[in-house]
Amino acid sequence: MAQKIYTKTGDQGETSLFGGKRLPKHHLRIEAYGTVDELNSWVGLLRDSTADESVQSLLKNVQDRLFTLGSNLASDPDKDMLTPDILEADVTALETAMDEMNETLPPLKNFILPGGHPTVSHAHIARCVCRRAERQVVALAQNEPVEMIVVRYLNRLSDYLFVLARKLATDLGAAEVVWKPRG
Repeated sequence: MAQKIYTKTGDQGETSLFGGKRLPKHHLRIEAYGTVDELNSWVGLLRDSTADESVQSLLKNVQDRLFTLGSNLASDPDKDMLTPDILEADVTALETAMDEMNETLPPLKNFILPGGHPTVSHAHIARCVCRRAERQVVALAQNEPVEMIVVRYLNRLSDYLFVLARKLATDLGAAEVVWKPRG
């Protein structure tokens, strides 16, 4: 017999953290790891949208780290639970990838409008969702324990996704459209 995916335990607007603690579904912790989950889906779409195997490999690694990050956020902070770690090396890997891409990109002198190609747009959407996740995690950290490497990783990931969008635009021959304010 197949296992059922539905449990009906959330029908009253609450959900459980790893460790059993129940929280309302609108709780900032739930919003934070839900947004990380959304980000993971956008990163998956971005990974599926590029043919560059090195980018696909790094994005797959990012998805693994986002699951790690989500499991940390979804765990009861009042219990001493063993959860996978985000490491400083994970942040450094994003920095290294950005440095390598920036070597081939023209200097950025203006704000650019997101878009130019669907793959580039996917990168920008992932960047925006990443920034939202970061804001939610920072807000959560004001009231509850959160490992600050989680914030650093999300911050660096949003930077990476921006640089990746620029690199993809270059690789795809899509023009970067400079934002020109009125006035």
